[in-house]
Amino acid sequence: MMVMGKEKAIPRVNPYVVLVLGIIGVSTGSIFARLADAPALVTAAYRMGLAALILVPLAAWKAGGELRSLSVHDFKLALLSGFFLALHFASWISSLDYTAIANSVVLVNTIPLWVGLFTPLISKDRMRGTTITSIIVSVIGAAIIGLGDFATGGKALWGDLLAVFGAVCAAVYLLCGRKLRRKLSLLSYVAICYGSAAVILWLIVLLLNFQIAGYSIQTVAAFWAMALISQLIGHSSYNWSLKWFSTSLVAVSLLGEPIGSTLLAFIIFDEGLTWTKLIGGLFILLAIYIAASGEK
Repeated sequence: MMVMGKEKAIPRVNPYVVLVLGIIGVSTGSIFARLADAPALVTAAYRMGLAALILVPLAAWKAGGELRSLSVHDFKLALLSGFFLALHFASWISSLDYTAIANSVVLVNTIPLWVGLFTPLISKDRMRGTTITSIIVSVIGAAIIGLGDFATGGKALWGDLLAVFGAVCAAVYLLCGRKLRRKLSLLSYVAICYGSAAVILWLIVLLLNFQIAGYSIQTVAAFWAMALISQLIGHSSYNWSLKWFSTSLVAVSLLGEPIGSTLLAFIIFDEGLTWTKLIGGLFILLAIYIAASGEK
């Protein structure tokens, strides 16, 4: 229901419910990535490639007319969105090879800050006072989660920069999606966006001559789980929400991912919960509430 056809003027599903579903979906991404015994770029390529393998034929069948009537400008914007989505995954997942997980999560979750800075330039949306407040609170929460664990110098610094670059790319991806989702059905948008991102990632994997086959059953299962749960359910829920919410609210909601990931890691991998994670998580939840309260 979430990837089929054009949505009505009034959503059939409460948008806040879909947004929560998106948070739960994307929170599984880091868990499945850990279970996948493969290079970061290969993991990203399989995540997007398998999702596109499902969506592109479905879009050609169900939304062929809309895709054929798409203007050249809108098609280029969708491709641009996919390009930045590919850069987001490539840079962020690669950052985990150089810097601490806590560093990477904190820095990549500065997405709301970049959305706030880029919004007037890309989408022309006005920022409300509640949005600005939520961005500040969310960044404070993300900083608390990674308090005392920032790396400096050498390879760690390179990993930190990759994570920040991933956040910038994700912000542009969301802003491009916001413009398109006002007039495009979800199925058409994600088919072009995920499809182009998959092509870019697979080209990088092939050019760098990474191993693309011969992985264990667990790794292959993790690839499919990321494609179906983290991407098709998680990211598509966010893209669906872009039709009904501001880009800033959706970006701040993305900060629910480290909370969900931390809880899942505690349950599955028995990773400890620290006071900084709990306090930072409360700040992030407060930021999401502030952003939501300012929406129409």
